Amino acid sequence: MSQFFLYDDDCARRFEPFALARPVGELRAGALLIRERWQRALGLTCGGFMGAAHLAHFAEFEAPPFVVHHTLPAGSIVVNARALPSLTPVGAADLVEIGGRVAAVRLVEETRVTLFADGRMSLEDLASNGWERTMKDGHWLDAPWDLLRHLGDMLAGDVLTLGAERRCVALTGLTVLGTHPVFVEEGAVVEPFAVLDATAGPILVSQGASVAAFTRLVGPTYVAPSAQVLGGKVVGSSIGEHCRVHGEVSTSIFVGHANKGHDGFVGHSVLGRWVNLGAATVTSNLKNTYGEVQLWTPQGVRPTGLQFLGTLFGDHAKTAIGTRLTTGAVIGVGANVVGSGLTPKVVAPFLWGDGDAVYDIERFMSVAERVMSRRGVSLDVEGRRHLARVFAARWTPPA
Repeated sequence: MSQFFLYDDDCARRFEPFALARPVGELRAGALLIRERWQRALGLTCGGFMGAAHLAHFAEFEAPPFVVHHTLPAGSIVVNARALPSLTPVGAADLVEIGGRVAAVRLVEETRVTLFADGRMSLEDLASNGWERTMKDGHWLDAPWDLLRHLGDMLAGDVLTLGAERRCVALTGLTVLGTHPVFVEEGAVVEPFAVLDATAGPILVSQGASVAAFTRLVGPTYVAPSAQVLGGKVVGSSIGEHCRVHGEVSTSIFVGHANKGHDGFVGHSVLGRWVNLGAATVTSNLKNTYGEVQLWTPQGVRPTGLQFLGTLFGDHAKTAIGTRLTTGAVIGVGANVVGSGLTPKVVAPFLWGDGDAVYDIERFMSVAERVMSRRGVSLDVEGRRHLARVFAARWTPPA
């Protein structure tokens, strides 16, 4: 049986602050990880990913490994990880287009993995002229902030699709507003005095998740298995598994295992895995001028086309209590942000405090091990190798 392989092209490899620590296919887009979206669309398992060399030891839960063999077998499908398909199955297809661009292509012959090594290979160049092109609904990520640009539309469709598939309980005794569907899966807990507001879109609370009293969930919103929403108002957001969320959250993505357990506003932001926000951390997501937000990238500061944009947090980033983050901020992997005023627009990976000190890698790993163990996850030898490679590949923003 054929498999598919996710491919981080040159554009995807510049998706900071996330690309330093994880392949793009392991980011959450809408309700699910990008890899999970393609598994559903193609009905196939993912055999691995092809990305930047420093991710060779990436290993996380069910994520496929970095491709180390020399060739991909004929009949395999190569998927551009920046393509976001809708969750409806595409069926048997040799070439899938989303928005007029090749998103997935079946290999006619055995293909050398080295062709994908530098990210410059275009999937269009692998297409056979005789193949019929299958059109698929979906979106593209041309920049990391596009995860937020498309979030509302994707959640609205994802929640309806996923909710219809799951065994859900009757909503008797729950406070539900609006006419969009609300799905509470068997095994989820929604306490009394929580409000499920489906006026603007549907809501799904997954098995094992909990929603505490005095929470207001506003759709379209997805709460993944084992996530905890501990009070406050959560609007139009995707809360990944094992996250803890409290306070005010709007139009944001929690990839998974992140902690925002206290008051404070997070808006139009993306939190990577193992992010921890100190109490009263606040993101700004709108400029005083109401103008377009610009964001730092490895190619320089770029206009985003967005009026609302908060903070992009890389994996293992942390903020101190009372941290105030400026509009359109980038917090690098492993950064420990401390400061009494507004933070800089960009904080380099593994930066410690509010100066130029770099986190000692052994100390960082010791902290990461303690953090992960609290969620029942161990930092094994492969995980340490991965973090060491990430640390060695860290970037420094221009002065």
